[in-house]
Amino acid sequence: MRHDHLITSKQLSRADVETVLDRAAEIDADPSAVADRHAGSLLGLLFFEPSTRTKMSFEAAMKRLGGDVVDMGSVESSSVKKGETLADTVRVIEGYADALVLRHPKQGAATMASEFVDVPLLNAGDGAGHHPTQTLLDLYTIRENAGLEDLTVGIMGDLKYGRTVHSLAHALTNFDARQHFVSPESLRLPREVVYDLHQAGNGAGIREHESLEEVLPSLDVLYVTRIQRERFPDENEYQKVAGEYQIDLETLEAADDDLTVMHPLPRVDEIAPEIDDTEYAAYFEQAHNGVPVRMALLDLLLSNGGETDE
Repeated sequence: MRHDHLITSKQLSRADVETVLDRAAEIDADPSAVADRHAGSLLGLLFFEPSTRTKMSFEAAMKRLGGDVVDMGSVESSSVKKGETLADTVRVIEGYADALVLRHPKQGAATMASEFVDVPLLNAGDGAGHHPTQTLLDLYTIRENAGLEDLTVGIMGDLKYGRTVHSLAHALTNFDARQHFVSPESLRLPREVVYDLHQAGNGAGIREHESLEEVLPSLDVLYVTRIQRERFPDENEYQKVAGEYQIDLETLEAADDDLTVMHPLPRVDEIAPEIDDTEYAAYFEQAHNGVPVRMALLDLLLSNGGETDE
């Protein structure tokens, strides 16, 4: 399978995922082995939304591969403020770089942008749509902590607007995984996502709940997400659910001792800081894994012209 662009996790087969994760494990064990592999290569960063982990880990990944980055900078300081279209922006920056990373507030923006460029384009989040490179580092973290076979995953919080959730749910259909989605009624998984998961053949492994308590004891992984205030069209609707889904040590008394707690970050108040120093917490490890996983992905794309399935 050839991927000139990575827009959604639905593009990725199990073999694709395992190729990236295996390469990431090799890099994680010995980063020096790829230190100069892409000297002279440039990665273009186009972030139309704020980012800390994704942007910095892509920059770190490219530099650790021996390359460098060119950064569009903030929207306010770019030609976007003058009315330049996304299509024109990506066509211009394509001329400066060997691959592009795009984050944009509009769902579908990455798909549209990919139609105008010939270098690989990686979707770093498109509104409430998808975030496939986050999914790859999530799967790497799950594999390192719980394995990817005979797996029971709980995904809790903002399932309506959470692009990390949508991407991870699709990717998990490639594996022997049961998925429990926990959220308030107003933030349930979008029906089109549920439909796609059923079409992927994983309908029997999908359950929706409003309470964590009923499924917590059975979970191998609990993936917590924040309620995304910036996605709500109405502040009053946000206030109705803010703080409704939180976990602390008392919550986890009913969990299995080997439970892995994950979070794509940033968090607000959905995971109590008292969990940070326990064996449950894997979210800072998860953030760290963004560098070797994105190194692996860039290495594969830049070395093989888009080949991610060996």
